Amino acid sequence: MSVEIEELQLILCDSASNDPSGKIHMLGAGWSMTGTPTAPHAVVLMLRFPHDHADQKISLQLSLLNDNGEPVVVGPADQAAPITVHGSVEVPVCPDVPDDLSRGANFTVAVGPMPLPEGRYQWRLDIEGHTKAVRFAVLRPSQKGAPA
Repeated sequence: MSVEIEELQLILCDSASNDPSGKIHMLGAGWSMTGTPTAPHAVVLMLRFPHDHADQKISLQLSLLNDNGEPVVVGPADQAAPITVHGSVEVPVCPDVPDDLSRGANFTVAVGPMPLPEGRYQWRLDIEGHTKAVRFAVLRPSQKGAPA
């Protein structure tokens, strides 16, 4: 069965946490520039599905790519690995919600500091045939506007 997604948002923020009610609480949302090493941050996925997708588990993959679309690898040469997160979201069953209202499913990923070289990057989400990316730049701290 193909998955229909009504809305998909991918947001970079300083930190995020899931609320038991389905909400996501974010701090420092919407940045697009950082220094190196990157500060700890979060990637937030906010999804809306039609009501008939309720009670389905939907697989996803979130990957960090460079400006050429190649996977970013970090770590010592003998242990270097692409930065990829495999996960899933489950579309909630909401028996008291009318069928014409979509269902939300959210997902957050906490990311630690990374020694990324200066350049442009993207977090790319692949979810059941759909792709969405959020881009950001790593700048030298001396560049105007670059975080310290």
